[in-house]
Amino acid sequence: MIEKHLVQITNELGLQARQVAATAVLLEEGSTVPFIARYRKERTGELDEVKITAIRDRLEQLEMLDKRRESIISSLDERKLLTEELRAKVETAPTLNSLEDIYLPFKPRKRTRATIAKELGLEPLSEILWAQDSTTDPEALAAPYIGNTVTVDAKTSTVDTIATVLAGARDILAERINDDATARAQLRSLYLNKGTIKSTVISGKEEEGAKFKDYFDWSEPAATAPSHRILAMRRGETEGFLYFRLTPPENEALGTLFGLFVRGTSPAAKQVQLACEDCLKRLVGFAMEVEARGFYKKKADEEAIRVFADNLRELLLASPLGQKITLGIDPGFRTGCKVVLLDRQGKLLANEVIYPGRGRGEELEAAEAILNMVRLHKVEAIAIGNGTASRETETFVKKLNLPSSVQIVVVSESGASIYSASEIAREEFQDLDLTVRGAVSIGRRLMDPLAELVKLDPKSIGVGQYQHDVDQAALKRSLDDVVISCVNKVGVELNTASRHLLAYVSGLNSRTAASLVTHRDINGPFKSRAELLKISGLGPKAFEQAAGFLRIRGGEHPLDASSVHPERYELVDRMAADLGCTVQELLKDSVKRTSIKLDSYVTPEVGLPTLKDIVAELAKPGRDPREQFEAFSFADGVEKVEDLQPGMKLPGIVTNVTAFGAFVDIGVHQDGLVHISQISDDFVKNPAEFLKVGQKVQATVMEVDLSRKRIALSLKTKVDLAPRQPKGAPGNARGSRGEDMSRYMRNDSGKPGTGGDWFSQAQQKRF
Repeated sequence: MIEKHLVQITNELGLQARQVAATAVLLEEGSTVPFIARYRKERTGELDEVKITAIRDRLEQLEMLDKRRESIISSLDERKLLTEELRAKVETAPTLNSLEDIYLPFKPRKRTRATIAKELGLEPLSEILWAQDSTTDPEALAAPYIGNTVTVDAKTSTVDTIATVLAGARDILAERINDDATARAQLRSLYLNKGTIKSTVISGKEEEGAKFKDYFDWSEPAATAPSHRILAMRRGETEGFLYFRLTPPENEALGTLFGLFVRGTSPAAKQVQLACEDCLKRLVGFAMEVEARGFYKKKADEEAIRVFADNLRELLLASPLGQKITLGIDPGFRTGCKVVLLDRQGKLLANEVIYPGRGRGEELEAAEAILNMVRLHKVEAIAIGNGTASRETETFVKKLNLPSSVQIVVVSESGASIYSASEIAREEFQDLDLTVRGAVSIGRRLMDPLAELVKLDPKSIGVGQYQHDVDQAALKRSLDDVVISCVNKVGVELNTASRHLLAYVSGLNSRTAASLVTHRDINGPFKSRAELLKISGLGPKAFEQAAGFLRIRGGEHPLDASSVHPERYELVDRMAADLGCTVQELLKDSVKRTSIKLDSYVTPEVGLPTLKDIVAELAKPGRDPREQFEAFSFADGVEKVEDLQPGMKLPGIVTNVTAFGAFVDIGVHQDGLVHISQISDDFVKNPAEFLKVGQKVQATVMEVDLSRKRIALSLKTKVDLAPRQPKGAPGNARGSRGEDMSRYMRNDSGKPGTGGDWFSQAQQKRF
């Protein structure tokens, strides 16, 4: 850990030096972000996970910068180019770009036009031109160099005219300008602050690349371009339909170089000016465009990843129904509905297939099968996947006159098919059909979304935008952080959790999680947290990191079911003894808890933040931080897109929040789009400030495109509707006013947008 890094991070993040230093030490000791945020508040000054993660990531970035610094110094030293002045510049370079600018003139490079010019002996002439003396006659000075030759690899180069001599000298000057750190820094700033992104269609690709038609002739400032448009244009370029550039005003770029290098209007100065123009066009301009494109790609990636991470967090922390005997139903028409019976721990008890849509006889058999399972096994909830035949199946089940205590819930099955075919599912249900595994996942997702969703690759859940276009390593790191954060926020039941869920607990990994499950299977349920130390490969450090996030209901110590860390059991025992009671009595008696004088228990290691957390936990030991489950139902009688009419107000669930709006499931197998302009009566800049994945809303249908099955929705209190389309109008994407549906699918510039380019992969399939 380098002290200068701590100072830099302190300034960048606006934190106190002691907070950054303490966090850095804890991270260096192997502590996890959730552990530090929950159990080391005194040391960090109560930093939350967001700030701790920011410190961690910045430390890693600066360490990478230091490694590059060391590599450059080593390279310069080996080639006898390292001076004390150069070393000082390298060691104090604040960014990777500035470091590379310093190194560029000394960087080993391939044979260039400037290299050839030097081999031809033109460097003395370039130095004279660079001086820009008013008395210098470039052509006269160039004449003696005519006829100079050089042979490399049997290839001979010759300068045979004054023009080629001067061109060679300018090649040397152009490379010199390109290598100038000041010039690069100023041009970099110009490209980043005043650069314009432009996209045009590649000739002959208009029809094939129609989904990118909004970008066939597009231009806007790079600094204000939203992430989804930048990613859309880059995708169009990658797929071979668009030509994409990022350039600043050319006169300002040239003016920057002229201001730095051109002195006066002499003939020699004119040669330097020409070298500047060549350098911008051939060398530094290209390099700065690549850098600027990379900068805005990274910025767009970060925004897209942030949106994905926020959506994933909401999905993982969705309200659980809890431990109830549940039927999971994966609906289907032709192949029937796969029905599974799960006990309160999610264990599969039975499965069968019913065919409620094949005629009266089979419908009666299906009804009898459901009724028998509900009656015999005292089923408390029925989870129905929201895929094909979902609403028809829901209607069928609701007509069975089941006990009112049985909750019927339509559950998102996004990613269930991927789970069904995964190694995890094969391991759990080796002999079962994929569709049965999917039904199990649907039922478990209702009982505990977090425990089931951790088995999936987060990218398969479909709550992001452009997830396949962003930096995959950065995406995985961010999503893994979210999963770890959510798992540890909720806590994990040690005696019932799967190894896949346990692997995300602070301090554990897939290997130690597997060891825990094996020990549990052989020796029976854990009776105390202390037994964790018997697990092979789980040492004191891992125990410290994990114990507080693992719960044991009915354990030997009453606090084993809480988030109170074992390292504080002795403290709680002392609190109880001081009040003349047991810990168990302290948990039950609110009067005794309120009489605890926290100041009496403050020590250098334990301050008021931790003491307050302990007392709060004593009031509700092992409480689930997720919201209480509330049943939700779609509107009866509205089951497919053809049932929709403009003006309908329908209940819906937000399935995805993006930079340009949100998608809402209204129960017709196609998510509707609520454009950012239709989220609220007030101006909305960031949809995430108003909507969350899983949020229940009342949406108004604005317009329906039957041919493309697109639905435009509004959450405004007053909605200006287009004239109604006749129900079932064939293939007409326009209303009676001749207005294109895409005006309701527009991007946030107000221009029509390529809906397919905005969607996650799952939503593109739906639309």
